[in-house]
Amino acid sequence: MRIALVSSEVVGFAKTGGLADVAGALPPALENLGEEVIVFLPMYHCIRKTGNFESTKVRFQIPLGPKLVPGSLAKSKIPGSNVTVYLVENPDLFERDNPAFGRGFYQFAGSEGTKKDYPDNSARFYFFNQAVLASFPQLGFWPDVVHWNDWQSGLGPVLLREKYDKSEDRSLAEKYQKVRSLMTIHNIAYQGNFWKEDMNMAHLNWSLFNLNQLEFHDTLSFLKAGIVFADRISTVSPTYAREIQTPYYGYGLQGVLTVLASKLTGIVNGIDYKVWDPANDPLIAGKFDAGNIQPGKALCKKKLQHELGLEVNPTIPIVGLVARLVQQKGIDLVIESAWRMMDLGIQFVVLGEGDSYYQNALVQLQATYPGRVALNFAFSESMAHKIEAGSDCFLMPSLYEPSGLNQLYSMRYGTLPIVRATGGLADTVTDANAGSLANNSATGFSFNAYSSAALYDCLYRAIDCYRNHPLDWAQIQRNAMTQDWSWNRSAKNYQQLYNTIISSQA
Repeated sequence: MRIALVSSEVVGFAKTGGLADVAGALPPALENLGEEVIVFLPMYHCIRKTGNFESTKVRFQIPLGPKLVPGSLAKSKIPGSNVTVYLVENPDLFERDNPAFGRGFYQFAGSEGTKKDYPDNSARFYFFNQAVLASFPQLGFWPDVVHWNDWQSGLGPVLLREKYDKSEDRSLAEKYQKVRSLMTIHNIAYQGNFWKEDMNMAHLNWSLFNLNQLEFHDTLSFLKAGIVFADRISTVSPTYAREIQTPYYGYGLQGVLTVLASKLTGIVNGIDYKVWDPANDPLIAGKFDAGNIQPGKALCKKKLQHELGLEVNPTIPIVGLVARLVQQKGIDLVIESAWRMMDLGIQFVVLGEGDSYYQNALVQLQATYPGRVALNFAFSESMAHKIEAGSDCFLMPSLYEPSGLNQLYSMRYGTLPIVRATGGLADTVTDANAGSLANNSATGFSFNAYSSAALYDCLYRAIDCYRNHPLDWAQIQRNAMTQDWSWNRSAKNYQQLYNTIISSQA
């Protein structure tokens, strides 16, 4: 198959979150399965200044409102692979990111310090989607499936069907008509809803601005557009696919997704076991695997305690947390139950940054329990690895979690996750209860209710198992460490979905 993956960020080039990890890992995994894959990404300033790209002869002009705006393609490779990344060039639209001045890929810091969306985001990503589709004839690459990701590429399926399928050049139109679309929702809370007059900017027929197609509460919704016009829709876990069809998780789009449920599939993200492998991780003190957990993991724990100024004591359970300190990650539950948690005799290690309210509350907790709470408010990749390797438990009580990666890292490192059973957390962590312990399927601890009491009860069960049932604990560790949540597994699921899309349209 020929696959074109379209994303506004790709790890190794530009990243703000999990979308970049997927876009950087899935294409090489598909390539390893024998598929032909290319990736499209905007040329941001952070990419330009690296110089790790070369020019191409591809040029195009995109109608943007009343003007024709020029653009071009450069190209590079996803590190460690042969997958070509095509970088859509237009400096005025894309090369404005500069962290020193508070400017990111989608937002900038206002004078009062709060982040605001760029007012022309709709024009920027409309141009990006048009550029992708306009490039196929010049590249000589006609994909079987275009894999669009999140709202930034949501207009792609619309433009394919409403513009390029209807090209005046019939030979081109016939080629575009054979191209299929998959739209992946990574987080439905981010929808790309814009002023409806942007229909004119995008040269879209106003007949499309209706309840069943592009209109969403009197705005033009990029994400809804992609959902409605794509041949199939996917999201990043089976449970999240069900959740987003409900009012609680659907952010207003649940009705559309319920109607289109037969088109919707959930596929859990994978992780890169070349990077996250305790047997070969250069960032941790001791090496270990499922067959030989000790003494390597114990050494990692000892080094972590020493580095963070905690009491060096192998019998004290360390509970780790690596996350953005925002409500989505359940940090409010952590704060509410923190003092009761500490009464369990644990050490608590936090890595992440976010809302000042939560950071201040954690600082107060640290002052109350000196030598037992370690805080790191500046993200560090090496410290993330050390916490995953040296902790005994990993806390992830998310309000919602479309897929989640840290629970997968934790399981690989024998650090048992304590999660709320939502989204990808429900699909990847099997709670340690009588049944799962009996059949050796337990991989962690989970709870359902979004409450600090439920979080505390779950942590209590985990700490009790750690202290009083060491044989069960060791078996859960082995179960967790031998799970396959690799990108190879996820890529096979996507490969099957692409085949379904192509065969259903044959």
